[in-house]
Amino acid sequence: MKTGGKLIKIVFFAFVLLLAFPFKQAFAASFTGYQVVDYAKNFLGVRYVYGGTTPNGFDCSGYTSYVYKHFGISLPRTSGGQFSTGKSVSKSSLLPGDLVFFKNTYQSGISHVGIYVGDNKFINAASSGVEIDSLSNSYWSSKYAGAKRVLSQPVGTLFKDLGDTHPALVAIKELNSEGIIKGYSNGLYHPDDEVTRGQAAAIINRALHLAAPSSASFKDVSSSNPFAKDIAAIEKAGIINGYSDGTFRPYDPMTRAQMAVIVTKAFKKNVASVSSSQPAYQDVPSSYWAFAEINTIHNIDKTTVYQTSKYRAGDETTRADFAAAIYNAK
Repeated sequence: MKTGGKLIKIVFFAFVLLLAFPFKQAFAASFTGYQVVDYAKNFLGVRYVYGGTTPNGFDCSGYTSYVYKHFGISLPRTSGGQFSTGKSVSKSSLLPGDLVFFKNTYQSGISHVGIYVGDNKFINAASSGVEIDSLSNSYWSSKYAGAKRVLSQPVGTLFKDLGDTHPALVAIKELNSEGIIKGYSNGLYHPDDEVTRGQAAAIINRALHLAAPSSASFKDVSSSNPFAKDIAAIEKAGIINGYSDGTFRPYDPMTRAQMAVIVTKAFKKNVASVSSSQPAYQDVPSSYWAFAEINTIHNIDKTTVYQTSKYRAGDETTRADFAAAIYNAK
């Protein structure tokens, strides 16, 4: 009986300890990468101090340690030590809150660390103070060493306005990782925003990597237009045509019917085989000018975005619509 009593006391004491000191990873899992990034931005402009670990002055690993400590996660003190923690993440799969590492900066080996904020950028305590830099910067890209994820994050946290159940999420995530479709610097994707004809040209060209002539032949697309090269490239490939008045209208929204034609043409989908098939949608009869292309969009759909009773051919194409269509056609 005495042994049993001791065992009960030990179990009770362990339970009390568990309540007093919960596992840090379980505590951390209740936070998202965006919350980490938002907190980290509170210290923009704080000066760099070698060995600094407080808002009076940070070095790189002192800064990341301080930020993550706020969320109940204890990181090793040095960048090299932090590189040995968490789960390795490829550069194409980075999510906000991931730690990004650099080598051979002021010394050989892992020597610098920051926090990925999205849009190919990271926040870090650089020699000039806490700032946001681009991973594409020639200096940082040449020093990039890898990334680690120390925070549990659902896939939906890729963008704040995309939940895990959004039908286009898988498509958007893959195209984003490939650099074909991007979000905004505030961490949003805006899935319901319209896609213009110019934007469509740019997105398709990012997927196809077409060679562009010096300029487009449309009178409303000057060489200074941000979409000029993309429009010229897809015009040359015969993917998107202009209007009879010689314009392209790069800032006009693209309809869902136009999208079906453009996507099936860009990715060389065989639409002839469905030209005589039964209509996939109640509102797109076989006599409709883009019937075959729209039916093809339905047939190749892997996302459920296009598994609906109506297609709404005249509606504007949204960023979610376009991402799903390209993902399906690639």
